[in-house]
Amino acid sequence: MTSVFQRALGADFDRLHPRLRRRFGVDGRTDLGCVGTGVMDRVWRGAAFTAPFLRLGTLRHVLFPETGTGVPFTIENYAYTDSYRRPTLTFVRTFEVAAHRRRRFDATMVWSPRRGVLVDYLGTHQHLAVDLHLGVDAAGALTIRSGAQRFRGGLPCPPGLSGEAHLREWYDDRTGRFHIDVRVTNRHVGPLFGYTGSFTVDYVPPDGAPVPAAVRPLRENPRD
Repeated sequence: MTSVFQRALGADFDRLHPRLRRRFGVDGRTDLGCVGTGVMDRVWRGAAFTAPFLRLGTLRHVLFPETGTGVPFTIENYAYTDSYRRPTLTFVRTFEVAAHRRRRFDATMVWSPRRGVLVDYLGTHQHLAVDLHLGVDAAGALTIRSGAQRFRGGLPCPPGLSGEAHLREWYDDRTGRFHIDVRVTNRHVGPLFGYTGSFTVDYVPPDGAPVPAAVRPLRENPRD
């Protein structure tokens, strides 16, 4: 098997920092998964009027309105083949935004040969599909920029309602930690949501155990 990130990046995959190559090379065979734990130095959102929109996202584990500093964080990446026989990688992020309160931001990434891109299905029910454009910068960091977005059923998301995401993830040899910076903006209202911080990872061996049901979507979208 080949990881979905290897498929999407092609030859550029080898330009990633070696630690990133292993992390994003999770394919279910060499490593079943990769679980990161760390702290987000800052979790932020846009102006006050964005809060109701972000709060609505909590119903399907997509975005949330809380902000903070020093926020404990986990990310669970597991590789599997979904019910439509598509190579898939989970991205389940959990933020401990307050005492006894956790927020999840769920996604499953699927390689689409038809579209020639990695498709990011957001939320527990995969209501929104987002094309992802990947790159590797001069420092060997992974960069991701979101592209076309579609609601379930293939209906395009109007630009005024969509957010454009930019992600950069890199590895710091001095601290032995992965670092991540995520920003989501809207062309009309400006910044919506984001976070920045660092984490370490442990790899899950392919010992025959199934991918945890808690990280898989409740419903899969057959379209890519």
